[in-house]
Parts: sequence; C-alpha cells; structure tokens
Amino acid sequence: MPRKEALMYEVLAKDIIHCKLCPKSCYIAPNKRGFCKVRENDRGRLFTLAYGETTAQAIDPIEKKPLFNFWPGSLSFSISTISCTFSCVWCQNWNISQVAPGEIRTEEISPEDAVKLAKKYGCRSISYTYNEPFVWYEFIMDTAKIAQKENILNVMVTNGYVTLEALDQIAPFIDAANVDIKGFTEGFYRKYCAAELKPVLNATTAMKDKGIHVEVTNLIIPDLNDNSEEIREMCKWHVENLGEETPLHLSRFYPHYRLASTPETPVSTLEKAQKIALEMGLHYVYVGNVPGHGGENTYCPKCKALLIERNGFDITEWRLAPGKSCPECGFKPNIIGEYEARSRVPHSTI
Repeated sequence: MPRKEALMYEVLAKDIIHCKLCPKSCYIAPNKRGFCKVRENDRGRLFTLAYGETTAQAIDPIEKKPLFNFWPGSLSFSISTISCTFSCVWCQNWNISQVAPGEIRTEEISPEDAVKLAKKYGCRSISYTYNEPFVWYEFIMDTAKIAQKENILNVMVTNGYVTLEALDQIAPFIDAANVDIKGFTEGFYRKYCAAELKPVLNATTAMKDKGIHVEVTNLIIPDLNDNSEEIREMCKWHVENLGEETPLHLSRFYPHYRLASTPETPVSTLEKAQKIALEMGLHYVYVGNVPGHGGENTYCPKCKALLIERNGFDITEWRLAPGKSCPECGFKPNIIGEYEARSRVPHSTI
C-alpha cells in the first residue's frame, strides 16, 4: 500500500518535524522516526508507515474489549497494527506493540475493505485494538468515517496517550473507548510505561465530555499498583471527572513479557479493590480476567438486583425489563445500545 502522509505535525527549521499526535511531542530529524517507530520524517514531510498494515483481523465479543455497558452481546470486527506510544513491561501483546515496521508479517487492508468485512460478519462495530490505536491515527480516521456512514460503530481500546488537538479531530467518529489507566502515580507511569499520567487523565476526561462512551480498565499488578490508597485516589478522580455511571474494570494480572516472574494477582486483591470502588460511589465495577467470578455481572446501582449475568465474555442471563430497566425497582442503568443475543463466540481470527 502506498505510504500515507501523516496528520498532526508541523515542519520546523532544517526540515525537523514536530509531531503533535501524542504527548511525547517528538521532534524528528530528517530520515528519522518518532518514539512509536511508525512516523517517519522524509525530507520535511511526516509519513505513517502503518497505514493499512494489520497484524490481526478477528471477530470478538464486544465484552472482550472490555466494554460491558455498550451494545452488550454484540460482535466487533477487531483489527490491529504494530507499535505503541508506551513500553509497558507487562504488555501481553509485546510481539506487535514493541516492534518496528518490517520486523513482523502484516496484511494490508483498505478502510473500505475493513468496513465491508465488519458488515459481512455481522459485526455491530469495528474495534481498533490489541496494540495502541492512536499510532494508526490516519487509517482509523479514514475507516471510521466510512464506518459511520454505514452505521457501523467505532471503538478504540487505548492507553489514552493522545493530544487534545488530535482527539478533537477524531472524536466525532468514535462511539466508545476503553481507556487503560495503568496506575495512578506519575512515578509508576515513568518507570514502567515510559509515559506520563496527567495527559491520560486529561484525554479520558475529554473523551467523556465529547460524548464518547467511556469504560476504564485498571490492570492490578502485585506490589506495583495494588496499594489501597492509590486505588482509592483513582476512584475519587474517576467519580469526580468521569461520573459514577462510568464503568471500571479491575483486571487480573498474569505473568508476561518482562514481568514473567511476578505472580498473578490474588482474587482477594481484586475483590478488595472492587469493594473500595463501590464504597467510593462507582455504580459499575467489574472484576476482569477471572471467568465465572460474580464481579463480571452487572447489578442495579439502586437495589443491587442482578441485571446481567456473565461468564467470561458471554452473557448467560439478561434480566433487564423492556426499556432496559431493573425488573425489581425500575431503575434504568447506564447501558448504551440494545442487547444482541448470540451463541457463544470464541475469539475468531479471520
């Protein structure tokens, strides 16, 4: 596929480029690339090296993103490319997120074909996922515009590391986002992600303010970000800036990548964090990566009745009354879209 000129940059003296896509704000000399490895300065013009290059094409339950309060039960055509704006030491997808163009096999796809495939497989949405989608900014922009015209929803699973200027331009075409807030201190972000926390919080708040359906994931890692006070501070920020109705997913860590010797998160730690979040006023607090745990379910914030029962990514019982209200007290939970019942669908690679 021909190279695509990038968006979100300015040219400075001596053809140095200032990239304005993410808060790393790279200054890129001619014939060099930014931190992400996929934005290259070619004689004073910035090009994306990832446009249309996919590392995965799959049909997923929307719950895998995870999005539990957005078109529950629906399918999402999930695609990814290479690279990331972070270098998290626990990354489960490091084999695609920490590589440069040419280091692994990719398959080309056009924005038009991505939308056609989503429709062909009966997917309600397209999810830009598995690696950081904002490094794929130009491709997502083009694809999302076409998808929107075809009544296909657009979903981003992101670390939230994007400038507000770049977010402003793409936000009208994005329907939902799961933002991974890695921890809640600047020290944690600098040491383990090579990034900063504040821009993530600013972008997440901006997404919510722009009408994007937001759900937050926090991967809880033993001895790194499982401190009760830190979790309490995160939940306080969550309620004050995103609202009590914005779902929070507390996800279990499993040993991976450079943290292969770190033990998995005890379920009791996740349950303690969930208890803190509920005490802080959040309405929808989910326990993730523990299939069959009661923390996967959706309960009525008012009367605590079970509304949606899940096992992993599957909805096993839908108890909401017509109009998506609680059958016990009539409260209407914050659930976007309609329930789309499906037979069990495992992760399916096309």
